[in-house]
Amino acid sequence: MSEQRRGERLDQPRAPRGLHLPRIDADSFGRWAEGIARGMGTANFLVYMTLILAAWFLWNTLAPAHLRFDPYTFTFLTLVLSLQASYAAPLILLAQNRQADRDRVSLDEDRRRATMQKADTEYLAREIAALRIAMGDVATRDFLRSELTRLAEELDEAAERRRKLERRQHERGQQDRGQQDRGARRPPGGRPLDEPRDELDGDHAHDVRHQSPT
Repeated sequence: MSEQRRGERLDQPRAPRGLHLPRIDADSFGRWAEGIARGMGTANFLVYMTLILAAWFLWNTLAPAHLRFDPYTFTFLTLVLSLQASYAAPLILLAQNRQADRDRVSLDEDRRRATMQKADTEYLAREIAALRIAMGDVATRDFLRSELTRLAEELDEAAERRRKLERRQHERGQQDRGQQDRGARRPPGGRPLDEPRDELDGDHAHDVRHQSPT
């Protein structure tokens, strides 16, 4: 008794007790069930099942009595069909559950991809809007052409004003040189040497002003 108590230690987990069932690979069994369910849902299965039932009925009806293994009322056939139905229903349900799981995973993946595509579309839409706003501040070809045309017109006007200014300066310089030449030809008395005396230039008035003090 003491040895049994000594063997059961409280600091160690107790080993599970009970019936140990063999572990079955659910994935492999599910693929096998899907194969059976897929085969039972075909036209070949219905044709072969009909041929087997017809042969069963004919053999157990027309064959000699000592060769009939399932005489009328076909009790054994009823048992076989009941077993088939009892196994077919769980196999079909298992196949449907696996298909539903795949559909759920596929829907989740489609939803995730749709969310990503929506996010990408919104990002591209924002980028395009930003580019359109930025392009509004960028000089276009027509704007550059109009600005260059306006600048060329301003340059032409500036060149024309410069030519006019140079022409005026040239004319003013000629006038100044002419006045200097006329002043150089005047004698100390103030009257030009070669200019005739007339009333248009005010020569007589000039003589009168000089003679009035005397």
